[in-house]
Amino acid sequence: MNSKQFFDKSQVNQHNRNLITEKLYSCGAYGKEYSAKDDLDTHNEIHTNNKSYFCDKCDKEFSQKGYLEIHYRIHENAKPYSCDKCSKNFSTKSNLNLHYRVHTNEKPYSCVACGKEFSQKSSLKTHYRVHTNEKPYSCDVCSREFSQKSTLDMHYRTHAEEKPFLCDICGKAFSQKGSLDAHHRIHTNEKPYRCNICGKAFTLKGNLYTHYRIHTNEKPYSCDICGNEFTQKGKLDRHYKIHTNEKSFSCDICGKEFTQKGKLDRHYRIHTYKKSFSCDRCGKEFTQKGKLDRHYRIHTNEKPYSCVICGKAFSQKCNLNTHYRIHTHEKPYSCDICGKEFIQKCCLNIHSRTHTNERPYSCDICGKEFSRKDTLSKHHQTHSNEKPYSCDICCKEFTQKFNLNIHYGTHINEKQYSCDICDKAFAHKTKLKMHYKTHTNEKLFSCDICGKEFSHKGNLGMHYKIHTNEKMYSCDICSKEFSRKGSLYKHHRTHTNEKPYSCDTCCKEFSQKFNLDRHNRIHANYKPYSCDICGNGFFQKGNLTLHSRIHTNERPYSCDICGKEFFLKSSLNKHYRIHTHEEPHSPDVQTFPCLQKMFIQKSFKYEL
Repeated sequence: MNSKQFFDKSQVNQHNRNLITEKLYSCGAYGKEYSAKDDLDTHNEIHTNNKSYFCDKCDKEFSQKGYLEIHYRIHENAKPYSCDKCSKNFSTKSNLNLHYRVHTNEKPYSCVACGKEFSQKSSLKTHYRVHTNEKPYSCDVCSREFSQKSTLDMHYRTHAEEKPFLCDICGKAFSQKGSLDAHHRIHTNEKPYRCNICGKAFTLKGNLYTHYRIHTNEKPYSCDICGNEFTQKGKLDRHYKIHTNEKSFSCDICGKEFTQKGKLDRHYRIHTYKKSFSCDRCGKEFTQKGKLDRHYRIHTNEKPYSCVICGKAFSQKCNLNTHYRIHTHEKPYSCDICGKEFIQKCCLNIHSRTHTNERPYSCDICGKEFSRKDTLSKHHQTHSNEKPYSCDICCKEFTQKFNLNIHYGTHINEKQYSCDICDKAFAHKTKLKMHYKTHTNEKLFSCDICGKEFSHKGNLGMHYKIHTNEKMYSCDICSKEFSRKGSLYKHHRTHTNEKPYSCDTCCKEFSQKFNLDRHNRIHANYKPYSCDICGNGFFQKGNLTLHSRIHTNERPYSCDICGKEFFLKSSLNKHYRIHTHEEPHSPDVQTFPCLQKMFIQKSFKYEL
């Protein structure tokens, strides 16, 4: 049995009277019942529309004197009824009783359509309009319709340009008091709405709700043309312009058109910005003194902003804020075309070029175009061939000082930095730091196009060229193009048959140092890759992968003619000769199980 709760004894007494009092008089119009005839007579005045009491301040009419007296409290700002829980005051006792439901969480009115509960009947009636799509209030200026009168009143201010609420700090005006209150938080830096998952705080409740979708991966707004989904309606609206090719914003100086006002504003800076602040160390110019001050920190290496989670320090606060998104997994910038999300806006801009094939950076010497500025800078070195850093031992030249320092290690052969996990030694501290990531599997750098992660920033930079298809180095013999200069050098050896790396033990020669290092494991009997099932060790990771198939019985290569499956691709190729009736060069290891076992064992003992 449900028990009703009350805050004071008078409410309990009144409730008991309602239970025991017989209600003999009922309204013929609505069926409402009363225990006294006077109460029924008072109620009937509602139906006669007899309003004989007038307010002398606003001319509002009332059918009963008591209603007029209650109404006067609005003008006098009288609120004689106060809540004994939170001390909030009210002008009528009925409003106080409704307020009590906030504390008791009583919601006696429920929607028959969706089951949602409400503490007030008026809130339920307003809610019903969500299901019926009823909008009884319309604007007599533009005919726009609204489901609530309060929303219509606020809308009228857009026509009258009425903004009665002024900020006492900066003077900005607002049409709604709620907007002014939210604006004040910009000055006070107050963020009362906090995410209970990651702790991030917001000035507006709506921004918190939008933020929650990062954790829930909820995307309630979907494009009815291509099906892409978005977390915010504004992002969907911007996305629609791709289908309509709508460019609503145009530059009145050069006529260039844009789909978003923000992009137009950034474009205007090309025409209007003057750079009057210059750095006295490197000569770089800035439009604002604050930007110059932040730039100086590059030279002084000052990093006043540090992350409270991992301790990493930054020279600018905006970089710290961006860094926090790594911990919160927040990606506020999404692609309007494919919906992919990014931590930084610059990453979104670079990603967008994969759809538009835009390459805004062009070489002023050969005209070759690039999608990234750093790629253009590296390309310029191919023309200038400038190598300002030279080794004073062998006179080899380098384009960057960092590469020269690494090169010095080949002469010194001193490896003073050793790993405390595997005892591997390095000549440079940076190499040791990079090596540590192989143990921690730490991959801080991720591709904003495909999401692949890398432990080194340089590897990420080289990976980007896969997406942009930028190949700035070409072979002068066969014209084959490469994205990396080192790859071009290695390729040249296929023409010259040069093998500069030789084994000190057996004198075998190799075209690449990587192959020599792998070969040396045979002499040292060093097997860094071991099977976690049987413990067998292997010289190469590929051999371990092949060996694992013995335990898993995985046969990834299947014949598309008869469906037979094989451990090795070479075994599949030999099997095909059965169907083509081609004479095999050697016995098929798949045909003879004894040869198959011998082949697998040998493949792990020797270089293939």
